[in-house]
Amino acid sequence: VQLQAFGGGLVQAGGSLRISCAASGMNFRLAPMYWYRQAPGKERELVASISSGGSANYVDSVKGRFTISRDNVKRTLYLQMNNLNAEDTAVYYCKTEYWNKDFWGQGTQVTVSS
Repeated sequence: VQLQAFGGGLVQAGGSLRISCAASGMNFRLAPMYWYRQAPGKERELVASISSGGSANYVDSVKGRFTISRDNVKRTLYLQMNNLNAEDTAVYYCKTEYWNKDFWGQGTQVTVSS
C-alpha cells in the first residue's frame, strides 16, 4: 500500500486550496480514508474522514470550510479547503486502514499567510 499526498502550498488567509492523495497497492474503494494534520509544536490531529460508502466526518474547527471526497475510479482522496486561516497551517497527511494496519502518506505542507 502506498499513499502519495500532494497539492500543498502557500495561500493567503481567506483563500482556498485542494490537496490530493493518490493510493496504490490496495482496493481503494473498500478502504476508509483519513486526512490528518500536524502543526509545528502540536500533536497530529484528525481533520476529516470518509468511509468506503462516502460518509464524511470533520473536526469541529473545519466544519463548513473543508470538504473531504474520494474518486474510487482514480483511487484518489481529496480535501477541499476554503476560507483558510493561519491556524490551518500544518503538514497534512492522508491515512488508510487496510489489512488491519495503518498506512500513511508522506505529508504535504499547507501554509496560510495572514
